[in-house]
Amino acid sequence: MPGSSYSCLEDVIGCKWSVSVISAVAEGVVRPGALERHIAGISTKVLTERLRKLTAYGLLEKHSYAELPPRTEYTLTPKGGNWRRSWSAYRSSIKRAEQSSASSAALAS
Repeated sequence: MPGSSYSCLEDVIGCKWSVSVISAVAEGVVRPGALERHIAGISTKVLTERLRKLTAYGLLEKHSYAELPPRTEYTLTPKGGNWRRSWSAYRSSIKRAEQSSASSAALAS
């Protein structure tokens, strides 16, 4: 996988599906089929690729169970939890800035 933290960050944020996959896993949707149904519009191919990359980056952990039929589940790693909290904080700050900007514009009118 890419060596630098920047390329990991760029790949995760640059793909519209990565944030959705991380968020769904954090909400408790942990099986690939359930993730595919939960995330509107994602294809099996893209989901599989995102799960592989997010696991390789250390944001998700894959758990395979030797059952019939086989069962696979994904969980957030501590690094993935930290990433999700950072992303949520970033989104909150953007939302506050947009609200502040809208309030300033309304006062100026």
